[in-house]
Amino acid sequence: MVEIKKDNLEKALEKKDAKKQEVPKEMEIGFHQGALNTLLNERNELIKMIQQTESVMQAHIKRLEELGVKIKTNSEQQ
Repeated sequence: MVEIKKDNLEKALEKKDAKKQEVPKEMEIGFHQGALNTLLNERNELIKMIQQTESVMQAHIKRLEELGVKIKTNSEQQ
C-alpha cells in the first residue's frame, strides 16, 4: 500500500506558476468533506465487488469439490 503524506496533498493542490490564493476555510472544509464522501462511496462499492467475486468463487469451489476435485487453500499450502 502506498503511503500518502499530508504535506504532499497541499503541494499537489497548489499550482506552481499561479499565485497562492487564500481559500475560505468553509470552502476548503467542503472540498475535503466532498472528497472523503466520494472516496467512502468508492470504497463501499469496491467491498461489494469483492464480496460478489468471493461468492462466485465459493460456488465454483463447491461444485468442483462435488465433482471430486480437491482445492488447496493458502493456509493448506503453507
